[in-house]
Amino acid sequence: MRARYRADGLLEDELAPDPITQFARWFTGAAEAGVYEPNAMVLSTADERGVPSSRTVLMKEYDERGFVFFTHYGSHKGRDIAANPRVSLLFPWHPIARQVIVAGTARRTDRGESARYFRTRPHGSQLGAWASDQSAPVASREELDHRYAALAERYPEAEDVPAPPLWGGFRVEPEAVEFWQGRENRLHDRLRYVRGEGGRWVVERLCP
Repeated sequence: MRARYRADGLLEDELAPDPITQFARWFTGAAEAGVYEPNAMVLSTADERGVPSSRTVLMKEYDERGFVFFTHYGSHKGRDIAANPRVSLLFPWHPIARQVIVAGTARRTDRGESARYFRTRPHGSQLGAWASDQSAPVASREELDHRYAALAERYPEAEDVPAPPLWGGFRVEPEAVEFWQGRENRLHDRLRYVRGEGGRWVVERLCP
């Protein structure tokens, strides 16, 4: 089960001056190539004991400040980040033999930003955020469905649903961003931006 990569390479003189601009180029390329949910990313965290865990989340925004996702702050990942805000993101664009790996620090977005995004979610997703105490044990699927039904009765389709107090965004502020391009003979291109002095981005090539 070994794929042969024959994609074009990635050279230093082709890179944008900063990783966010380079990410925008690759993200657009992934979407245009038909990659399913190119904004899906694997978020890896570690708790206060250093025990790691990973899960897939959806990036909802990105800009020069970092990459944003939304979740329940009481979830497993939310508790991990509260104890240890250093995280990793991985965008696995396998169909085009590309990956982007981000190392950085996760910080909560402000309440206004979280509430604004919450209002853009489908009505059902808004109710789901209230119904689910994410990562907490639940007795049965029926109990979860009962919670949702009660909320749907309380907040019908035309009713505004407030953002839950323990629900909101995290912004991952990048400290290093690696762009991985698959190449023949497993001699892949790996170019990594690292923050240098004064916040300036420095590019280094890594052995595959």
